[in-house]
Amino acid sequence: MTQTEIKDVLKTFICTDLLRDPAYPLRDDEQMITDGLLDSYAVAYIAVFIESRFGVLIPDDELTAERFDSLAQIAERVIRGLAT
Repeated sequence: MTQTEIKDVLKTFICTDLLRDPAYPLRDDEQMITDGLLDSYAVAYIAVFIESRFGVLIPDDELTAERFDSLAQIAERVIRGLAT
C-alpha cells in the first residue's frame, strides 16, 4: 500500500467511526490531539484499528501528541511498521 492509500483508509476510519462525520475535511497536518479533536480513547481505537487492518502493532508509549497527532504522522508510523 502507498502512503496515500494508507492515509485514505485512516481518514475514512477517523472521520466515519470516531468523529461520526464522514464529510469532515480532515487535513494531513491537522493536529487532532493537540486541537482536541480526538481524546486518548479515540487514539487507542486508532491503534487497535491499525493493528487489525494493517497488522502493525503500535506500542502504548508511541500514542502521544508528539508522535501520533496528525494523519500524516500516523500514516508514516504505519508505513514504518509495514516495512519491518
